Amino acid sequence: MPDAMQGLLPDPLRSLPSRPRLRAPNTRRWLLAAVTACLVYLLVVFVWGRVMSPDLYAVHYADKFLPPDAAHPFGTDFMGRDMFHRAIKGLSNSLVIGVVASAVSSVIGLAFGILSAVIGKAFDKAVLWCVDLCMGLPHLVLLILISFMLGKGAYGITVGIALTHWPELTRIIRAEVLQLRAAPYVLAAYKMGQSRLRVALFHIVPHVVPVYLVGVVLLFPHAIMHEASITFLGFGLPAETPAIGVILSEAMKHIATGNWWLALFPGLLLLVTVILFDLIGDGVKKLLNPHSGNL
Repeated sequence: MPDAMQGLLPDPLRSLPSRPRLRAPNTRRWLLAAVTACLVYLLVVFVWGRVMSPDLYAVHYADKFLPPDAAHPFGTDFMGRDMFHRAIKGLSNSLVIGVVASAVSSVIGLAFGILSAVIGKAFDKAVLWCVDLCMGLPHLVLLILISFMLGKGAYGITVGIALTHWPELTRIIRAEVLQLRAAPYVLAAYKMGQSRLRVALFHIVPHVVPVYLVGVVLLFPHAIMHEASITFLGFGLPAETPAIGVILSEAMKHIATGNWWLALFPGLLLLVTVILFDLIGDGVKKLLNPHSGNL
């Protein structure tokens, strides 16, 4: 058959009905829903701990060392205090310290990261020297020293966390600013006579905000874990304050006697909180990424 006649005949494959394409699930929408659910959970724990009555975790010696049951989901401790409400209150206190310390530390990291890449080489060398100094020292030891010098407690541990968690974020923001500094629109702004401060505020900071937000979220789990660890070692919140570190420190004295619930449930609650913050940070990074439109 001539080739010209073959193009006039109907193709049997073309006559078959086309299969409907399966629409890919909107992963971006599910990701946003997951991040919102995590935020709602953490907000509920925070508010619940703030408004909780102290009577819910008060001392009742008649109920000491009760295993988990319907009345006490996390059991009771050696003083008969309800471990569920005490753990929620302690986690709420940890969230307060984590939020304040992370906010202050992130602002320090943002300011140093932008100024070190904009002002000049002398300031940049000074900031890098401070970063290397903080990161060269053992992090936990430095945090203990700062907290101890400031009298421990909530103030000492908050200041200690805020002064020791900014170097990593500073290095990340500084690297982003160094790339943006060579962008054509930044060079054009300098040619038009704009000052360094105006270029930094209006042309560099808006592009650094996504990296900054992700860094802030990822600072929270570090701050909470360090607060719990310092309190566990006795250099943080006092023993009379409900805190996860205090609860775990007290539990170590009674685990050998079979009271396993004193450390298991508060530890799992802290672990879940840290994992949720990590998931929120990863989700925010994907949502703010302009190349993730096909998610």
